[in-house]
Amino acid sequence: MATSNEHILTLSCPDKPGIVHAVTGIFAHFQLNILDLQQFSDSDSQKFFMRVHFGPTPTPSTEYLRPSFEALASIYNPVYDIRPLSQKTRVLIMVSKIGHCLNDLLFRAKTGQLPIEVPVIVSNHPEFAPLAASYGIEFRHLPVTKDTKAEQEAQVLDLVKQHDVELVVLARYMQVLSPTLCEAMSGKIINIHHSFLPSFKGAKPYHQAYERGVKIIGATAHFVTADLDEGPIIEQRIARVDHSMKPNQLLDEGSNVETNVLATAVKWYAERRLFLNNHKTVVFS
Repeated sequence: MATSNEHILTLSCPDKPGIVHAVTGIFAHFQLNILDLQQFSDSDSQKFFMRVHFGPTPTPSTEYLRPSFEALASIYNPVYDIRPLSQKTRVLIMVSKIGHCLNDLLFRAKTGQLPIEVPVIVSNHPEFAPLAASYGIEFRHLPVTKDTKAEQEAQVLDLVKQHDVELVVLARYMQVLSPTLCEAMSGKIINIHHSFLPSFKGAKPYHQAYERGVKIIGATAHFVTADLDEGPIIEQRIARVDHSMKPNQLLDEGSNVETNVLATAVKWYAERRLFLNNHKTVVFS
């Protein structure tokens, strides 16, 4: 069981020799135990990625480590973060009229399967206000049209700031986000897409799959960018189907895959296992 004084270091930087030695040397100097360490050097992007679970520390604060990591800047130019293992990621969930992913995330958060807090749910429809209330979560009904999109998204960003939200999750939110919102929350919006990208885009994907006689269906969790459904892929999974299954059966099977894929992507983000690597991701699973 994790103690309150265990922490996670995430670090990325241009790849060069000596990074692991330098980082682990800091922990050795302060007599801190490394409980788990994962690393990856990408020969294509020439970037290095590291996740370190360490502790326990003498005090809950790790500010005394900061000067040592800042001293690495002139040599390795790292982007790094240290946070308590027990710190939950604050998540704003956006949803439209399809609620299986929302319901799944809320249940997993409440039962401790996901290390997240959900202070607010946003929807362009009112249907899930009772569900939010049952979990004691604020529900904001923010209708949107082509003419009001900018105003509505400004309200979303206000909620992000107001609730100190780190991650926005689109749990079958059926609206295209503007480039402005995508840029403001770059690397901090995760979407679930109801197919293997880029197959069967648009409405009724399972009916399209049925008409084509597919033998597998799947779902894709990805970061959101201004390019529709083209953001870095985080996770993909499949389910096998056959000729006897009707569209509604494909829909039921696909819904199960969607919930699992989205929950996994959110878990990886919340546990600091997920790194952006240009148009791809690095995941320490």
